[in-house]
Amino acid sequence: MAAGKLRVVLISPKGPLYRHRGGIFGQSLRYMPLTFPTLAALIPDELDVDLVCLDEGISNIDVNLEADLVGMTVITGTAPRAYELARQFRERNIPVVLGGPHVTLVPDDAQPHADSIAVGYAEEEWPRLLRDFAQGQLEPRYTQSPSLDLSGFPHPDRGVLPRHRYLTSHVFEATRGCVHNCSFCVVPSAWGRQPWQKPVEEIVEDLQRQRARRAIFIDLNLIADRDYAASLFEALIPLKIQWYGLATTLLGRDPNLLELCARSGCRGLLMGLESIHPQNLGANHKAFNHPEEYVDVVAQLHRHRIALQGCFTFGLDEDRPDVFLKTAQLAVQIGIDLPRFAIITPFPGTPLFDRLDSEGRILTRDWELYDGQHVVFQPARMSVEQLQTGNGLAWKHAYSWPGMARRLLRTAAPFPVALMSNLGYRFYGRRLDRFYNCDIPWITQRERVPVSEPGRLDNSEERIDKLVTIGREDS
Repeated sequence: MAAGKLRVVLISPKGPLYRHRGGIFGQSLRYMPLTFPTLAALIPDELDVDLVCLDEGISNIDVNLEADLVGMTVITGTAPRAYELARQFRERNIPVVLGGPHVTLVPDDAQPHADSIAVGYAEEEWPRLLRDFAQGQLEPRYTQSPSLDLSGFPHPDRGVLPRHRYLTSHVFEATRGCVHNCSFCVVPSAWGRQPWQKPVEEIVEDLQRQRARRAIFIDLNLIADRDYAASLFEALIPLKIQWYGLATTLLGRDPNLLELCARSGCRGLLMGLESIHPQNLGANHKAFNHPEEYVDVVAQLHRHRIALQGCFTFGLDEDRPDVFLKTAQLAVQIGIDLPRFAIITPFPGTPLFDRLDSEGRILTRDWELYDGQHVVFQPARMSVEQLQTGNGLAWKHAYSWPGMARRLLRTAAPFPVALMSNLGYRFYGRRLDRFYNCDIPWITQRERVPVSEPGRLDNSEERIDKLVTIGREDS
């Protein structure tokens, strides 16, 4: 590699979830991802790097761009797009590096599509990779050290992305990983069950540098380590900020930590409720969720003025065609501020994928369909069509006018915010086919039952009843 300035281009490829045109969420509803700001801050000082960061979720990219090195972060749903871009760049003799969750989960799938891949977190390997590239010694694979320590690294450089194109750039990360072992989750499969933590004082310093009054914590389970969570919440209290993040239902069993969480400024949490069937939760190593406690969890959060985005998945083995209406009804009855529904996705590299694959139930390895809204496996107690359609019907019931009214009367969120969020999800839930518009290869267009049918909301329960009847006949 010749001496001089290196032009490095980092790309986040588009997929069904986030894309510039036609995606689920427009650019105004997406918060700034931290991957590129983190990588930008890790560039070694001795290297003269011209860094360009491109997010296909907010703008189109020019595939004829000039670069010395292209890096892409890849999730499973964007892997086909990443591989295609990599092919085009490599045909022009531009080296390509691939990293991210998909690469970490199934490195051998990604390796043929790149000159080099990065497996695991990037704090140590990304600087080493850049130094090697500058010296003409790029290795085919870089793997995270098991002794990774997240303390002492520079704060993310959020200036490498256009702040005005995102809902907010005040996005922060205190921890990584999760101590749990849910079979459908990519985290323990990709990075193990070790929780990595940044020093609390570094988090506070970053918040103060950004002058954040509202913040989003993207940690997968902010309360995984109770003592760490308590120390973080204590440190946030003097800042007088409002923040939103992710936690498990275990927070509801810890009144003291919940009180501290609320005092620290928490105003909204996302929780993976997953299923109303304990058998599903136990079989997939999430037995700490107790469906009979969901009503109490919501009530406790609301008493502390914390709104809940409760996420459910459909298609686990105990689910029958009546699960969609039952789940949506529960979400309305217990007052979940913003219910969300998805089709369980067996991501490659997870125990769920391995089990379904061994049972001959994986229907496609078209990674573009691995997006949480397409059925990519054979369900145990219903048909592919029933699962695909039932997911859309759950959205319609929860976000019907009566369903929204009942939940909005009890919401813990400011009413204007709650109303706009619910209207947005109502719009989305009635147009799943438009947003998730990948063709399902094993169902012909003529045979396929649409995920949603605009203008047919009034008969949604009738259609669910029909599905329930069909399911009983099949079982």
